[in-house]
Amino acid sequence: MNDDSTFIDLTRQHQIFVTRVIIACIVAIVMSIVIVARYFDLQITRHQDFVTQADNNRVHMRPASPSRGLIYDRNGNLLADNRPTYNLTIVRERSQDMEQLLVDLNGLIDISDNDITQFKKRLKRRKPYENTALKYNLSERERSILAVNSFRLAGAEVSARLTRHYPSGELFAHVIGYVGRINEEESQTIDTIRYSGTDSIGKIGIEKHYEDSLLGQVGNEHVETNARGRVMRVLSKVDPLAGDSLTLHLDRRLQATAHAALKDHRAALVAIEVKSGGILAMVSTPSYDPNLFVSGISQVNYSALVQSEDRPLFNRAIRGQYPPGSTIKPIFGLIGLQNEDISAEHTIDDPGYFYMDGVERPWRDHNSKRGGHGKNVDLAEAIIESCDVYFYTMSVDTGIDVLADYSQQFGLGRITGLDIPGEQSGIMPSKEWKRQARGQPWFNGDTINASIGQGFMLATPLQLAVMSARLASRGKVLEPRLVKARNGVEKPPTEQSAVIDIDSEHWDYMHRAMRDVVHSPRGTANRIRKDIGYNMAGKTGTAQVISISADDEYDRDKINQRQWDHALFIAFAPVEDPQIAIGLIVENGEHGSSTAAPVARLVIDEFMKNQPDQQLGQR
Repeated sequence: MNDDSTFIDLTRQHQIFVTRVIIACIVAIVMSIVIVARYFDLQITRHQDFVTQADNNRVHMRPASPSRGLIYDRNGNLLADNRPTYNLTIVRERSQDMEQLLVDLNGLIDISDNDITQFKKRLKRRKPYENTALKYNLSERERSILAVNSFRLAGAEVSARLTRHYPSGELFAHVIGYVGRINEEESQTIDTIRYSGTDSIGKIGIEKHYEDSLLGQVGNEHVETNARGRVMRVLSKVDPLAGDSLTLHLDRRLQATAHAALKDHRAALVAIEVKSGGILAMVSTPSYDPNLFVSGISQVNYSALVQSEDRPLFNRAIRGQYPPGSTIKPIFGLIGLQNEDISAEHTIDDPGYFYMDGVERPWRDHNSKRGGHGKNVDLAEAIIESCDVYFYTMSVDTGIDVLADYSQQFGLGRITGLDIPGEQSGIMPSKEWKRQARGQPWFNGDTINASIGQGFMLATPLQLAVMSARLASRGKVLEPRLVKARNGVEKPPTEQSAVIDIDSEHWDYMHRAMRDVVHSPRGTANRIRKDIGYNMAGKTGTAQVISISADDEYDRDKINQRQWDHALFIAFAPVEDPQIAIGLIVENGEHGSSTAAPVARLVIDEFMKNQPDQQLGQR
């Protein structure tokens, strides 16, 4: 008997099997097509993309820092150079956990909170795969520790860089300036491509003014790295171009001489080469070590500099503005002669004070003994002995506007154009100046105060030196310059076409009078003439810091030292053929004759040592 439940339909089962095989084959073919298509896409179509990505992970282009241009003095002494240092840097993309990496690094070497704060600021300004400095100037011990532990510091690297160094320390700090880390404000204005190889920029002085020349041109290099970001080899390189080297007019010998003489004072001195306008020395004391700023100054050191009442960061030579005192008398005398308000034969009687019509209080002669300079005082004697009353009377006749117009030609009351930033203009007052600045009319009393370099009148030590140089050169107007040559090519003097219009005989007269300030027994600077081997012309000056009434006498013992008078001096030498001119001030030094003039003598003596043809005998 047949059982229907065990009947097998072989035909149907065959159909089902065939169908499944066909479907499986189709699926297999489709999958094979997909795999082949994907393989084709990866290996053929997108091959270059993946090669590029692989190279990006393995090969990187990084900037090659240029060597910053060197700075020399006129005799080839190196004033600013570059020294190799080692910095701890991090490539953010190479670190899986940045915060943990910082913790690990801090456990190995000392990393301050300020280091980390500044690092995170720099991270925001960096490009992808760019090394970002965490700590500068690693010691040999720190480098060794990091090298031993490098296997667990993915993303961290010790990199070598050239860092600015100033061999003379504080000696040239105010004039050469320094470089420092690029801050956030500067990063918004600089050319990021040019600065991709460095994180420093000139901050003040020569370093800032000539930044474009000193910086150089950045290069680049293609390097191959391993999975941890370590450089395995350099594949290709475009060398950077070093910055221009600058040779300055500055003379290190003169700078050192002036600095040594003034280092215990708040003072400034500027010396100019008369025939070129080159700055031979520019000293401001107290000073500071610019090397402190190169890699980032500590808060302790910065606070000490900023909070010092002596203001060591302040460049007194170009920013200090002081009453010039009697140093302006020679140019006022020349103006009076040229304007024919006085003559060489014109004399006055000096009882020690001066009364102006309509004013009850007298103007005292601050430079005379009781009783004044006596009768028949002429211009030469007024210069030699610094008679105030002579200039009181002359200035009222000449008028402030004439004095101001001529004085500006001598460099007073205007920017001189020196090639470093920050110069102040001083004040050469006039009727229009007072109307605009004070909203008040000008009075004859203002003219009298200005006639001896007091009142509203202010000048910088640089302006005093420029004035002295123009006196020495008989009115030749040269723009003062610091840079003498670039890459060995000298720059010609920047000479203005105008010459101060003063008759030749008046120049002769004033040079003789200024010579006698130093060489005559009656001269206010005669104490520096001993054993001098050349003829020097000069003019002393004393500038009041506080006002003293006509009925009171100046008594240093009754006032604070910082209220003592300032001491000033201008000079040039040798008189017959002037080579060097000087302007200087010693804050609260009291007397130009005893405090300032001896410093000028030291500097000019040092200059004359290398001027054998100028060794002229004393009269």
